[in-house]
Amino acid sequence: MEFDTIAAVSTPMGEGGIAVIRVSGPESIEIVDKIFKGKQRLSTVDSHTIHYGHLFDPRTGERVEEVLVSVMRAPRTFTREDVVEVNCHGGIVSVERVLGLILDNGARLAEPGEFTKRAFLNGRIDLSQAEAVIDLIRAKTDKAMKVALHQVEGRLSRLIRRLRQNLIEAMAHIEVTLDYPEHDVEEFTQNFLREKCLEVKEEIKRLLQTAKQGKILREGLSTAIVGRPNVGKSSLLNSLVQEEKAIVTDVAGTTRDVIEEYVNVRGVPLRLIDTAGIRETEDVVEKIGVEKSRQLLKQADLILLVVNYNEPLTADDYAIFEAAKDFQVIVIVNKTDLPQRIDLEEVKRHFPGRPLIMTSAKTETGIEELEQAIADTFFSGRVQQDDLTYVSNARHIHLLRQAEQAMDDALAAIEQSMPVDMVQIDIRKAWELLGEVIGESVGEELIDQIFSQFCLGK
Repeated sequence: MEFDTIAAVSTPMGEGGIAVIRVSGPESIEIVDKIFKGKQRLSTVDSHTIHYGHLFDPRTGERVEEVLVSVMRAPRTFTREDVVEVNCHGGIVSVERVLGLILDNGARLAEPGEFTKRAFLNGRIDLSQAEAVIDLIRAKTDKAMKVALHQVEGRLSRLIRRLRQNLIEAMAHIEVTLDYPEHDVEEFTQNFLREKCLEVKEEIKRLLQTAKQGKILREGLSTAIVGRPNVGKSSLLNSLVQEEKAIVTDVAGTTRDVIEEYVNVRGVPLRLIDTAGIRETEDVVEKIGVEKSRQLLKQADLILLVVNYNEPLTADDYAIFEAAKDFQVIVIVNKTDLPQRIDLEEVKRHFPGRPLIMTSAKTETGIEELEQAIADTFFSGRVQQDDLTYVSNARHIHLLRQAEQAMDDALAAIEQSMPVDMVQIDIRKAWELLGEVIGESVGEELIDQIFSQFCLGK
């Protein structure tokens, strides 16, 4: 495909040792060559080489920056176009001047995600690999990064292509049956189609079973720490984060607003939300915090419900129990370094079968058990399987569910001995839906929407 030449800053803005300005397109080498002075003209150098020199403004002759310039010629580049990367000093003014100079000499500013979009449109990667680039950038744990990296490398794409190939073979067999009915053995055709459809359906089903874990790895687990005031919620947050993020005092109601922090718990990315203590209060500010806590409790994927080992249960505790009973809850009995005054059997009665962890945020006991309980609740050890292909993207999950339904419809048609051309309709539908996952059959509007989520310069 023919494109113009684009440029953007590929490193975060701000002060730093080095910044990278990426230029891609048919005129990228020519544009940078106009403003670069080194030992050689960039138009004459070998591909995939780095060159030291200075950038000059051709209109004034002013020296603008000291740079290292990487030259990479098509098609062995990320975009499959000629690519030049200018490495300059990382100051804000320096980066703006270099980018401005490149734009003034023929490039245009890239749109968000346009480099990756060109890699997709030029056939270097498919759509699922392109979407995984976002996940790789946003990964908050090693496991999340590994899942994204596998997808960038094409693990999901290869699996989807294999499934589509199975469906192609099924459709080809149907075409032969329709063209040469005199040679067809009906029982053989039905068995062949049943086998192919079952194989594809089981593989899609296995992928969808990883969707919950994959989505958590991709987006993080929204985890609300709730309880009445002064039970140790903020201390628990600090223990998990291993940093003094929340103010901790003996005064009830210290936390009046929501505090959020990401933390890696056994490979599970948790978006920890320390909420204001839930209780009846006349304090206007605290009242707003309590209302926010109630709202977040309903939206959380996981609730860490904290009670005080050193105090009997109160009406506020029971109110929280009632609000949390239908959600995924881990009960934490905190302050076990103090004498017991709580009725533990009463707590267990309200949350039968739910994990109950004894902790002391003061002495840091029970934190490891809590971390393991969180990991076990959502992964049951399955996340440890490095060879597992996880599906985590909401768009992919939606398409796979539709494809699974199409396979169910095809199998039902086979069992009812319906004509094979009717079975073919459902098989073709599944084939097209799987194609949308990797971008084989997808509209321009969807492509634009997906790549608009990328950061500028990627």
